[in-house]
This record gives sequence, structure tokens and C-alpha cells, in this order.
Amino acid sequence: MPVRIVSLAAHSGAGKTTLSEALLLRSGAISRAGRVEDGTAHSDHTDIEKAHGFSVMTGVLRLTHCGTDITLLDTPGYADFVREIRGGIRAADTAVIVVSAVSGVEVGTERVWATADRFGMPRLIAVNQMDRERADYHAVLADLRASLSGPVAPAFLPLGEGADFRGVIDVLTGEVSPPQDLPPSDRAALAGAQAALTDAIVETDDDLMNRFLDGSPISTDELHAAFTRAVHAGTLYPVIPVSAHSGVGVDALLDLMVTGLRSARERGPVSGVDGQTRDPTPDAPFSARVWRVSLDPFVGKQAFIRVWSGTLRPGDTIRNTTQGGDLRAAHLYLPNGRDLTEVGELPAGSIGVLTKLPDLHAGDTLADPADPILYDPLWLPEPAHTVAIHPVSRQDEDRLGPALTRLTDEDPTLHYARDPQTGEGLLSGMGDLHLGIATERLAALGVNVTATTPRVPYRETIHAPAQAQGKHKKQSGGHGQYGDCHLRIEPGDGFSFRSAVVGGAIPGKYLPGIEKGVQDAMQRGPLAGYPLQDLHVTVLDGSYHDVDSSDLAFRAAGALALRGALEHARPGLLEPTRHLKVRAPARFTGDLLVDLQTRRARVQGIDTTGTVTTITALVPQAELHDYSAALRSLTGDRAAFSVTAGPYQPIPDHLTRKIIDARQEELTQA
Repeated sequence: MPVRIVSLAAHSGAGKTTLSEALLLRSGAISRAGRVEDGTAHSDHTDIEKAHGFSVMTGVLRLTHCGTDITLLDTPGYADFVREIRGGIRAADTAVIVVSAVSGVEVGTERVWATADRFGMPRLIAVNQMDRERADYHAVLADLRASLSGPVAPAFLPLGEGADFRGVIDVLTGEVSPPQDLPPSDRAALAGAQAALTDAIVETDDDLMNRFLDGSPISTDELHAAFTRAVHAGTLYPVIPVSAHSGVGVDALLDLMVTGLRSARERGPVSGVDGQTRDPTPDAPFSARVWRVSLDPFVGKQAFIRVWSGTLRPGDTIRNTTQGGDLRAAHLYLPNGRDLTEVGELPAGSIGVLTKLPDLHAGDTLADPADPILYDPLWLPEPAHTVAIHPVSRQDEDRLGPALTRLTDEDPTLHYARDPQTGEGLLSGMGDLHLGIATERLAALGVNVTATTPRVPYRETIHAPAQAQGKHKKQSGGHGQYGDCHLRIEPGDGFSFRSAVVGGAIPGKYLPGIEKGVQDAMQRGPLAGYPLQDLHVTVLDGSYHDVDSSDLAFRAAGALALRGALEHARPGLLEPTRHLKVRAPARFTGDLLVDLQTRRARVQGIDTTGTVTTITALVPQAELHDYSAALRSLTGDRAAFSVTAGPYQPIPDHLTRKIIDARQEELTQA
């Protein structure tokens, strides 16, 4: 039976999961469609998804239509769950991008489109929610052409819009589904769409293009064949209007998925990182990628794999070429919603599940030990949002480490680290929604934590050169302690230490002790007790004692000299910044810039492509702690952002006093 593995991807709110229910229902896979609002959707079957009413994980759904086995990978719509979105796209051969007929192209649409572009994935576009008020198919088409790369062409037109949406018109044949008469008012629009689609098709085929330019006739069958080749190759992206709620257009979409989307075998050879290839056939050497990992409270660890080549059978030895080492899968399963069905083999083109193999991780390559291959890892972004987590009880503290290991193993976009300056445990993810779900999942693992805004790791520096002497002299019977040095400190990038001592005033063996003393004193600055950075230290002179001098004495002298010099070096506070990139519909640009201004941001660039604007800015870390939630509120969840580490920069004078006072209170309480 032919196989299609299709990723369903969309911006949140486009009705993607509702569409997957409609596809299951129309194909006969289910007798009654579930509802996201009721928690009955077959894709959103976990407790967390039911509680929140949206997809958190990629649902694997199976159906059969026209003798073709179709596996749908229903990815989450929220960009916070990018690990699931990209994993689902990487595991598929083709994609259906779902766009709202009301909202049009949104940032989530742009992001999944760019991911599909990155991996050369053929796709078609389903314009959903055509039965809603203010649905506008032609406006969405214009939006698609302006915002997304590649040739987008309507393969179907709507018969009516909004409450009057009652059918779809096949542009090439003029047939209406469900069957009904085509009103005369739609015939002119159909003729124009046929001419535009014909132009788009012949541009993908040199032979047809030459015949078209010569005025030679081209049959509908030839256009259909060229259309299919172009969609398979990803050189033409057809658009179809549908309503998942009413079911109008869903049958035509199923037909288009069967005839228009390529099969797993038609994908062609798959390449490893070293240039090796594998044919996507059952008799080739076995290879697969782990595209997601989940933790089931009853089954344990589940590794979802896409079999790229060969056939895997229970008990076969397979090699993890990413991590190293061989393993055996005693049982093989086919997933479908919440269910796992044990099978006797997983051939090329399968989405399968391996259980009870703790050493498998998302992105790992599995291969035949006799013919190993390594595929590229999953491409995942860095975290954009961070919270400090605090165990509620001592018992929670004891359990936190193992629970976090399980959580970050399942979701590589979650990072946990302890801040060396503040001592806080920091959990980082893609947004506040992502981290909120993560803390709920910790609770499900028996670990209760509270999440707070992380303390900002401020630093101190100097703005003027200064000199001072540090003398450590102590006599308490027996050998005494004596160290004496004169230091000059200057502002600079980073830290440097050098000696300008002449005439042996300080033996060279004591210079490392002075440097250690300086570094000791740098851990607590003179203004608020934050670590010092960006200063150059020069040892100018000093003296020593043949008996009483030691490394320890000069270490103390170095610390004293630095503290003395800091009093005259105009110390100041520094704060960490972040490079921020925001993508949002262009209509929100003004609101976003006003918001960034309140956050003391320095806007570095504004770029508008189609209907989407990208803003880049340098923003103080202290001003971004609530940005994920604020951005969602400001744009109605139509924006996305990313952050990377930026430099430390001086803090404005009007904020310095407040930070110093807060720090002194903190130190007093400690």
C-alpha cells in the first residue's frame, strides 16, 4: 500500500487539530470527530493538553484514503513547542500548512514555512475556517504570495465564503465538490484562475513551456501530470480552501494529499552527514532517526522513530551512531493517537515507537551495525525565556535533579543550569507557556517547585585609572607575615594582570600571589558587592622581607591594594543585555516599538517582508523577564521572538541608586 507521512503545521488558532479530526472522520478512521474544546481530540490526548485545550506534543494519527496509508503528524501551533514542530516536520516527507481564512499568514506560518524551506520539503496550503465571518480566500492568497517564498497557486477556489461556503472548485477541471452547479458569477473567476494555474504549471516544465510559447495545445491530463510532478518536487505549492468545522473541502483535500503529495519512496535517497546515501526501500540497510522522545507514566520512555531505509524487526541489533553503542528493541509499535499497536516489523517509510531503551535521545541516528550511517541532528533554537525554580520542600529538592534529567532528555529545548553568581537554579525554554507546562510536568513527576523572576547578575567596573598601596604586615610570634605592593588599575576590555616592577623590589615568585589577591577582591565590588570586570592591573612597586614574606602575605596585600585603588577609580554598575529578534505582523510594528522603548531597548534594525516585520534590538536583561507574556498580549499571540546573549553595558544613573539599595537590603537579610 502506498504510504504518505504528512506534517500538519500552522500558527496557533488556525484550526489544525480540528482539521486533523475532520480528515480522520471523512476517511472513516473514526466515527465521530473529537473536539479540542472538550478534550476529546484524538491528537491532544495527554492530561496537560486536555487541561489547557491546545496541542503540546505532536500527535501521530493514521488513516487510509483511496488505498493509501496516510500518517498525519499533528504538530503544536504555539511556537514555544518548537521542538515538537521541527521534529514532526523532519520526520515527514511532505507538509500541509494550515492558514486561517480570517487571520491569513501569521508569524507561526512564516516560521514553519521557513523550516520546510530549509529541508526542501514539498507542501500544500489548506486555507481553513472558510465558513467563518470575515473569511477572505483571495486576501489570504495575496498574503501568501507576499509573505512566503516560492510559487503559490490556487488549485481550488471556494464556492461562497463565510456562512455561504458550500463547496470547492477544482481549478483545472472546473468540477465542484460536493457536486453542484457552478453559478455563472463564478465562471469568470474560474477562467482567470485556470489561466494563472496553467502559467504556474508550465513554468515548472521546460517542454510544456516551449509548447505553450509556440501556441501548441496542452491537454488537461498533461497539465495534471506536470502539476503532480511540480508539487512532488516542491516547485509549486497548491492552495485549497476548506472548513474543518463543516467538512466542506475536506474530501478534496484528502484526494489532493493522495495524488499531490509524494510518497515516502518517491522522496528519493536520504543523505548522511558524510555524503553516504540510503535508498528509502525496505531491502536497503536499516537506518532511522529518533525525532521525538516522550515519557509515559505506564510504558516509560518512548522513542518515536522515522525509518528512512531498510526494515527493523524485533530483536535486531541496531547501532546508535550518534551516541555510540549497540542496542536491541524487543518490541516494535505503530502509534495512533494514544494507542500503540505491536507489529512484527517497521519497514522504510514507517513511523514507529521503541520502548524501554533509556539511552535514546531526540535526534539520534539508528543504523545497521554492518552498514552504519549518521544523519544530521535536529535543528533546534536556543532558549528565549528563563525562570528561577525553587523546590517547595526538602523532599522536592532531593527529587529535582532526576526529574529535570528526565524532562530535559525528553525536551532538548529545555535547559537547566545553576547561575554561578546568584546561585539560583535557572530553567530556560522557548517562552513562559513552555516553562509553565514544564513546571506542571515536574509536578506530575512528584516535584513541586515555585518559579520566580531570576535575579539579574549585575557586575561592577571602573571608569578612571587609579593607584594605591596595599601592605599586609602581621607579627604574632615566630615568623610574621609581610607583603607590600603598589598597583595601578585602568579601565579595559576583560581582565589583564602584568608587572612593571624593576630592580627586584618584589621577587617574581610572589607575583602570582598578588594576582590571586586581586582576583579575590574582584569578587565583591565597592558599590553593591557585585563582581568586578573589565579592568587592567599593573604592579608598579613594592617591598618584601626575606623571612616574613610569603604567597599568602602578598595575596592579602594585592587584595588591599585593589580595594584602595577602587575608591578613586569611579566605580560603576553594569547590566547584562540580550540581542532580541521579534517577528510579528507589520500592523503591530508601532506598538512593538513603543513597548521596546519602555524597556530601554536600542533598536538596531526593522525589516519588513510581505506582511511580517522583523525588529532587532539590544535590550537589558532586567527588562525582558515578562516579555514572553507581554508579547502574546500585545499581538494576540501573533508574534514570536528569540534572544541571544549580549554584552554588559553601563546602567543609567537614575537606576543605579535603586539597584544599590536593593542589593544592600538583600545582603543584610542574607
